[in-house]
Amino acid sequence: MTTRGARAAGRGVRGDLFDPHCPTRQLLDRIGTKWTSMAVKTLADAAPDEVRFAELKRRMPGVSQKMLSVTLRNLTRDGLVSRRVEPTVPPRVFYRLTGLGLSLEAALAGLRTWAEEHMAEIDRANEAADQEADEG
Repeated sequence: MTTRGARAAGRGVRGDLFDPHCPTRQLLDRIGTKWTSMAVKTLADAAPDEVRFAELKRRMPGVSQKMLSVTLRNLTRDGLVSRRVEPTVPPRVFYRLTGLGLSLEAALAGLRTWAEEHMAEIDRANEAADQEADEG
């Protein structure tokens, strides 16, 4: 990565969100998914305890085993979640938020609150746009 945004982010300086190669943009793509938000919320609700994979899947309606695996792998790779495996047959795998993950939960909680407070307004805007498109 040789772009200004990537170099700045690598030094711990804020990147440039408008630079397509900026790591900030790539990170926002990863943490901005519904499954990431749900996994972080579920793990935050259990903190400081660990949660087994099967329990996470049960608490996240609609998530597939593959999508949950990918989501947890990315969160672990980014240092937001820690993973512990007990060497049993079959292995028991446990997850918990790291300190960095807990700080992300605070930010995501604000976004969830905003969405809950404004969803009706967004729905009305969508209905008006759909009606306008149907009439036009």
